[in-house]
Amino acid sequence: MLAFPAVLLRAQTPQQLIQQIIDTERTANKNDHSQWIYLDHSVKSKEQLLQWVATTPNGDVNRLLVKDGRGLPEPEQLTLIKKFLHDPHAQKKQMTENAHDYQQVDDLLRLLPAGFIWTVLKTTPDETTLHFVPNPSFKPPTHEARVFAAATGVLVADNHQHRIRSVHGSLMHDVTFGGGLLGRLKQGGSFAIEQQQVAPSLWQLTLIHIHLDGNALLFKSISFQEDDDRSRFTQQPGSPTLDQAAQAVMHQPGSAQQQTASR
Repeated sequence: MLAFPAVLLRAQTPQQLIQQIIDTERTANKNDHSQWIYLDHSVKSKEQLLQWVATTPNGDVNRLLVKDGRGLPEPEQLTLIKKFLHDPHAQKKQMTENAHDYQQVDDLLRLLPAGFIWTVLKTTPDETTLHFVPNPSFKPPTHEARVFAAATGVLVADNHQHRIRSVHGSLMHDVTFGGGLLGRLKQGGSFAIEQQQVAPSLWQLTLIHIHLDGNALLFKSISFQEDDDRSRFTQQPGSPTLDQAAQAVMHQPGSAQQQTASR
């Protein structure tokens, strides 16, 4: 039985295979309404955070443990949580940003089959590694897609569930906007994402690494230097409210042990 997925994959062209993977990934993302608590360690150019995150259908509650190397005492953690719970504007802003991020990911996933030329590098009973290079006939519809479509790299897919395990890539050439007047991202910039199965048939993003050199006025909301590692996923039952999520994150460990675990 273990050999069956590999036999099936060999019967597909690389383009058919990546289309199947992307279709499965998009459908799973659309239908997954599970809620989680996880530990998030985020390092950006101007900010470093270690925090527990509890997701809900109405937004995420964050328990900030460490900011820029300073451990926050529990009363300060609670104050920040209560401030968010009593701020409908902040909640709406977060929901809007989350919806935008989801749509952006879905749009980029949808471009993968047509935007690149795919070849299979390696197939095992459990996973398939594909290499991608830009498709010269592809016309990126957005500025984000222009950056994405200038990359080359590898994608590792799970053969059993047809989900993406990881994508690692780098820019093949400079990407300019407005002839360089509106920005330039330099050749060699790299990115990586990884996701893992954290419960039966449920996958979550566990790593985001973005290291792009340059500047672009068109991407004010995007960090070009970011390392985001997520771990300790625990599924929450049902559809928790924001108040329930706040109680749940405060039951998570809040000592210095997370700082060691997150590195």
